[in-house]
Amino acid sequence: MLLGVAILLYSGWLTLALPALSFLYYSSVVGGVLLALRFHSSRIFLALVVLFLAQQGIAMSGAAHASLGSVGAITLTATAVLVPVNLILIALMSEYGFVIAGIAPFGIFLFVQVVVLTVLAKSAETAALALHAHHTAAAFSLPGYAIAGFVIAGIVLLVRALVTRKPVDSALLWSLAAFFLSIRFVGVARSSTTYSATAACILAVSIIETSYLLAYHDELTTLPSRRAFNDALLRLQAPYSIAAVDIDHFKRFNDTYGHDTGDQVLKLVASKLARVTGGGEAFRCGGEEFVILFPGKTTAEVKDHLEQLRKTIENAEFHQRGIDRRHVPRGPDRRGAKTRDTRTRGRARKADAIRRLAQDDSATALSVTVSIGVASSAIERYSTEKSNPDVVLQSADKALYRAKANGRNRLETAPSARRRDERKQAADIA
Repeated sequence: MLLGVAILLYSGWLTLALPALSFLYYSSVVGGVLLALRFHSSRIFLALVVLFLAQQGIAMSGAAHASLGSVGAITLTATAVLVPVNLILIALMSEYGFVIAGIAPFGIFLFVQVVVLTVLAKSAETAALALHAHHTAAAFSLPGYAIAGFVIAGIVLLVRALVTRKPVDSALLWSLAAFFLSIRFVGVARSSTTYSATAACILAVSIIETSYLLAYHDELTTLPSRRAFNDALLRLQAPYSIAAVDIDHFKRFNDTYGHDTGDQVLKLVASKLARVTGGGEAFRCGGEEFVILFPGKTTAEVKDHLEQLRKTIENAEFHQRGIDRRHVPRGPDRRGAKTRDTRTRGRARKADAIRRLAQDDSATALSVTVSIGVASSAIERYSTEKSNPDVVLQSADKALYRAKANGRNRLETAPSARRRDERKQAADIA
């Protein structure tokens, strides 16, 4: 979005008048605020407030002209220093929605900045009047420390965006870049306003992108979710293959080691499924159930890739640390311990507790395996049935059940369409 706006401005294709651009800017801010309120995104809301206050401060300082007086230069410099600091703080904040305890500290900090900046501008204006220097103006350029602040903030936000891979953190980075360009071209009102509107649009669009990810991607495993899988089914054209994958004894992991360990197992398996070869795409359809789509592939073409995937998961080392306290044996019955001396019992319990802690700290290697069932779409020259993704998925599920019934940690294939037709014809003849 930022690159597109820069191209439009550089080429001269953006011919909107300044009032229209100002309307676009305010519309972007208001739209972003409404989206932030609707989706409980306090970080985007605070970022929009920061950029709006900065833009208003620049406008009131008379920075829309090609040259600035001392008051405008001080205001603009202070704004250029404070905005990167605020965006870094917002990026490091946790998203708790619009909870007073979460946003009040930053709100107070932002209020203090506005008050200090206002007092600073008034003092500079008074000094300029006393020296009769308020008529002098010079071309403005950001000082070196302000530019260094933008560079440092850009590096911090870039690292944050690469680590989290979240649209909000990416939007904070690109909105900072747009705000820098708005200050860089502060002497050209149209360009400065356009870049300010772009910064607000970037933040607003990040809320939509976050909502899309939540709807179409599983938050725990980051794999596409069932909704994405259903959409992918609508686009399938024969031939294609569908593999149903299920984690073996997953309920046992949850019951024995707790749900935290179960989540770790899901992440481990999902990371392997995401790297499946053969042109497949993995989806999490719920619980420990996964599905892999292979567009344009038959069972014979994907069988080796699925077998390699199964072995990769089987050979992966998974170390579980700590055991859920509710699953640790409680030791002797309390009623039988009534005859013991109280001190002896207390020392014994402490010793048992120390031994349990030592055991909890040691890494426990767990074995994770999956069962896979795969089926392919019917090829018309072999079958009178019309290819139906739901039917193929049911066939893959039946193959998965056979894999579990035959001992788990194995791959089973559904009968091909040709074999089904031959069986049907043989049964009719018989």
